[in-house]
Amino acid sequence: MAYEIERKFLVTSDDWRELVEKTLQIKQAYFCNTEKASLRIRVSDQDGYISSKSMTMDIRRHEFEYKIPLQDAEFMLEYMCIGSPVIKKRHLIKVGQHVWEVDEFLADNAGLVVAEVELGHEDEPYDKPDWVGLEVSNDPKYINLYLSSKPFNSWTT
Repeated sequence: MAYEIERKFLVTSDDWRELVEKTLQIKQAYFCNTEKASLRIRVSDQDGYISSKSMTMDIRRHEFEYKIPLQDAEFMLEYMCIGSPVIKKRHLIKVGQHVWEVDEFLADNAGLVVAEVELGHEDEPYDKPDWVGLEVSNDPKYINLYLSSKPFNSWTT
């Protein structure tokens, strides 16, 4: 059974920028969402993926992701998805034993920057960098599915 265990935080400064080891360009959108799961199409650099995640707000969620042909993913993004695509740069940063992913959102979500760390189990210790602030792991506003229908630039507070 595939699980993703991640903690998500708001980023409080640009101090992370000098630590970036790799940056990916990501564009993703959603379709066939239910109260139990979301179904997503993603293009990350030159690779296409289809994935499904359970709709719980726990830090541990079921996630199934499969590589698909890039041309298929681009077609689905363009013609089969709902809401606005979520476009972001994902910066990878090694901190201690973990790789942090700093998502710098673009387009309709420009200005939002969040950091995530994936863990092997819910209670796994991790080093929290100084540029990481408030934890938003359980706040549904910060999941990409929400951002595709209610972009950051439309929030009033």
